[in-house]
Amino acid sequence: MRSLESSISKTDLSKMSEGDIGGIIILGGAIGGGQVAVDRGEVSIYSSAERVTKAFELIRKYPDLPFIFSGFSGRISPKGISEADAFKQLVQEQGLNDKNGHYENQSRNTYENVIFIKPMILALGQGGSSKPWLLITSASHMYRSVNIFQKQGLEVLPMPVDYQTADSLQWTSFDLVDGAENWNTLLHELIGIFAYWITGKI
Repeated sequence: MRSLESSISKTDLSKMSEGDIGGIIILGGAIGGGQVAVDRGEVSIYSSAERVTKAFELIRKYPDLPFIFSGFSGRISPKGISEADAFKQLVQEQGLNDKNGHYENQSRNTYENVIFIKPMILALGQGGSSKPWLLITSASHMYRSVNIFQKQGLEVLPMPVDYQTADSLQWTSFDLVDGAENWNTLLHELIGIFAYWITGKI
C-alpha cells in the first residue's frame, strides 16, 4: 500500500500560478448519495472525506477556475441522487461559488470518469483544454487514474489525498481492522490496474 500511495508525487502548487492550471477535477468515491440522502435530507461523507475537503480548499483558492466533479454511483443497483448531485448540494451548503461548477453524473467507474470528463474539458475552451488540470482522488487510486487520463491524451496534476500509510513502515504498530481495510483497498486497486492494463485502458 505504501509503495502504491508513493508511486505518484503530489503537485507543488507553491511553484505554480492560477494561470498555469486549466481547472480542478474531483473523482467520486467519498460521498454517500443514493436513497439515504434523499430520505434523510443529508449528504454523508465516507472515510475518504479528504477528496471533498481538498476540493473545497482548492475551489476557494482558485475561484475563477472551472471544476468538474465526476461520479454517479459505485452501487450495483443505485437509487436516489448521484454522487455528483450530492457534491453540488455540499458546495451550495458550504456557500462556495458554483458559477464554474460542472457535474458529470453518469460514470460508474474510473474509466468512465475519464471518458465522460474528456469532452467537458475540451468544451470549456479558453485554453482550459491545453493546460493541465488538478486531479483530486485518494493516493491509492491516483496511479490508475493518472494512467487512464494519460491514455486519453489528458495531462493532469496529481493532488493525492486520503493517505493510509506513512513515509516509513510502522513495524511496531498493528491494527487488525485497519490492516484488513488496507488489504481490501490494495487488492481492489491491483485488480483494477491489471484489468485496465489487459483491456488497453492504461
